[in-house]
Amino acid sequence: MKIKKGDEVVVISGKYKGVKGKVLEARPTESRVVVEGVNRHKWHVKPTQDTPGHIVDREAPVHVSNVALVDPKTKKATRVGYKVSSDKKVRVAKKSGTEL
Repeated sequence: MKIKKGDEVVVISGKYKGVKGKVLEARPTESRVVVEGVNRHKWHVKPTQDTPGHIVDREAPVHVSNVALVDPKTKKATRVGYKVSSDKKVRVAKKSGTEL
């Protein structure tokens, strides 16, 4: 999976198409990411002895194919490739060639 926690991404399909946000969590085994401000849902939390029941509003995961990394140079969605430079594997934006 080429998208990691902390990356700036844009949603490219679905209800939130065009929305930019930061990746809060990456789940490579599920091929999903949690993006800030995208796909918000309400969870009902049951009461316990310590805390009362309440409703939590938080982001749900989105499939990684529905988001694209934002190129830091052009500020638009871009595909990602890899390049080996000085014995390190680095992610590279396909459109501008800048390192991510």
